[in-house]
Amino acid sequence: MDQERAAAIAIEFKNNQKVLNAIGDETRQAILMALIQGTQNPGMRVGEIRVKTHLSRPAVSHHLKILKEAQIISVRKEGTLNYYRLDSASNLKLLKNLVNEIEKALAPCEEQASDQRTRLTGRGDRE
Repeated sequence: MDQERAAAIAIEFKNNQKVLNAIGDETRQAILMALIQGTQNPGMRVGEIRVKTHLSRPAVSHHLKILKEAQIISVRKEGTLNYYRLDSASNLKLLKNLVNEIEKALAPCEEQASDQRTRLTGRGDRE
């Protein structure tokens, strides 16, 4: 891999650091799954998320704060009520850039492996 590609991947990892940290936790993954399965309009309240995830109210609030700071979810306030939902402009979209850069770096390796299979079997990917 050339230095330019490695630098691009390093930049994408840095850009995704908060998102990767936020989604790397199993509890936050459970909360995200609850939000994905829940109503997006108006969103879900902490109590609803608590019931779906079997977490305490303080634990849900703590993890929602981390997801909000990573700009993965948004909160909409209606008087004293807070509704949480996936953010349509979410930083999760940044993950696509990271995956794309990694795929570009792997493409020559995949081509080389395919060529090697072709030489060894005489058939390549047709198996």
